[in-house]
Amino acid sequence: MSMPLTQLGEEELAFQELVADFARNEIQPLREAMDEAQEMRPDLVKKLFGLDIMGIEVPEAYGGAGSTFFNAILVIEELSKVDASVGVLVDVQNTLVDNCFNRWGSEEQKRKYLPRLCKDTVGAYALSEAGSGSDAFALSTRATPNAGGYLLNGSKLFITSAQEAGIFVVFATVDPAAGYRGITAFIVERGMPGFTVSRKENKLGIRASSTCELSLADVQVGPGQVLGEVGKGYKVAIETLNEGRIGIAAQMLGLAEGALAHALAYTKERRQFGKAIFDFQAVQMRLAECASRVEAARLMTYNAARMKDAGLPFIREAAMAKYFTSQVAEWVASECLELFGGYGFTKDYPAEKYFRDSKIGKIYEGTTFMQLQTIAKLL
Repeated sequence: MSMPLTQLGEEELAFQELVADFARNEIQPLREAMDEAQEMRPDLVKKLFGLDIMGIEVPEAYGGAGSTFFNAILVIEELSKVDASVGVLVDVQNTLVDNCFNRWGSEEQKRKYLPRLCKDTVGAYALSEAGSGSDAFALSTRATPNAGGYLLNGSKLFITSAQEAGIFVVFATVDPAAGYRGITAFIVERGMPGFTVSRKENKLGIRASSTCELSLADVQVGPGQVLGEVGKGYKVAIETLNEGRIGIAAQMLGLAEGALAHALAYTKERRQFGKAIFDFQAVQMRLAECASRVEAARLMTYNAARMKDAGLPFIREAAMAKYFTSQVAEWVASECLELFGGYGFTKDYPAEKYFRDSKIGKIYEGTTFMQLQTIAKLL
């Protein structure tokens, strides 16, 4: 008999509770300051590695946790409930960078890079360019063969975690005339001559997560720094991004859950006309609609992740989960912001107290619309 999608096993619960406690105790106190400074605290990054969540699927032989993709998704969700900036850093590390090395790296590359990625070095995934966003394979970064291997020249845009990263998976073409068949993935390390992490974007949200431009000017890489096969970078990118979409879905799910948890607690506390605003049916129905959409997003995200772990085709489900959860996150966050009234337009409201319970944001699971009033009394 099949288990319900949201029923967690012992290991899954352990991952979830460990990360929920960490997020509440270690990330929450730093969240506002990091957002204002647009900076990911180095000491916090070090603690993420210490928690062994930067190589969740990486086999233990290479320093990882040797766990499942679904557990990686649970971790990203829990982190994103408190701070989506931390969620995206851990997401890119696990679903994109580690994934590239796990699937496409040679044995030598795995032994050289995976222990670092699991224990102390942030990774970045450098595909996007100014002229190749959705059309990812219209990239112009060039890899020119020479006696030492390849010279990389070009620039990359909107690269997540670039400020913190020490290892980069960079996509370039060895033959522009060959179209996508010329694209190749290369391993580039911070500090290589000609490689520069330059302008950091000044973003409207997820500000503690760095998003930077990369410049490559005659960066020399050897044959051993080709990740996968020459000319097969498009396959590396496509298949990695398929899993990355589920990671984004988990980020958006966590963001929506966090917003709803704050709104549930606030509407219980805020009193107007002699009673909590949660006692007004109009408010209850808005929260109930949010909870329903969040639950649908969770089901889609968990389903896609479990299909991946089961070895089943999941590309369609991953794309749908990313699309749907992104819409849910925007809608729920906007609804919850409105429920905060004027406070929803300020940065100063002391929202931290709403996360005193590590399981907040899941309390409302499995309830009916009218039971939401009872739930609010538990917060």
